[in-house]
Amino acid sequence: MAEPEKKTARRRRLPSAERRQEFINKAIDFFAEEGFESSTRGLAKRLGVTQPLLYRYFPSKEDLISEVYETVYVHRLKPDWTEMITDRSQPLEQRLNRFYEVYTDAIFDKTWLRIFLFSGLKGVDINRRYVELLRERIIEPIVDEARHEFGLDPETAKDDELEFAWVMHTGIFYYGVRKLIYEATVLEDKTRMIEDAVAAFLLGLRRKMVGGSGTGPS
Repeated sequence: MAEPEKKTARRRRLPSAERRQEFINKAIDFFAEEGFESSTRGLAKRLGVTQPLLYRYFPSKEDLISEVYETVYVHRLKPDWTEMITDRSQPLEQRLNRFYEVYTDAIFDKTWLRIFLFSGLKGVDINRRYVELLRERIIEPIVDEARHEFGLDPETAKDDELEFAWVMHTGIFYYGVRKLIYEATVLEDKTRMIEDAVAAFLLGLRRKMVGGSGTGPS
């Protein structure tokens, strides 16, 4: 009588690119739970591999963190987001409302938010690099489009004008932190929150740029 086949517990061998991506995906979950102070030894243990194998794919912890940054942040910054903001076939308020609906759908995620907060506390470079991307692709175009909407000549955005946009942007971001990380009571109507934030921003920036009551160019 033939012996029954023995089940193997051996791990399926993955192509190098797939194994590398698997490590990145698991590292994202690991950093979101443990922060960035954990050692590569702890990460290797979570992945179920040896440190030497992990180092074959990522020569240093910083290299792995850089890959996490690319996956979690850069790949979520869609090229058409800037196009949404700069499409002058619609009023700016309508464009911003639409953009922030899409943007918050992408970033209001516990893993995304926890990694961002952990990296800020640890001083990891992720935050600085991401903020620079936001300024270039989101914040500066918003101020430029506001200037056009208000009937003003094109001009390099001033720091105090950019701060207006940052206050709106970070306020919307912090809504997600309060809801998903702090589990605080928030207005459940996210669309209403975005519309109020955008309306307040445009009113305040118009008054700053144009003066008067904010009802239009004088």
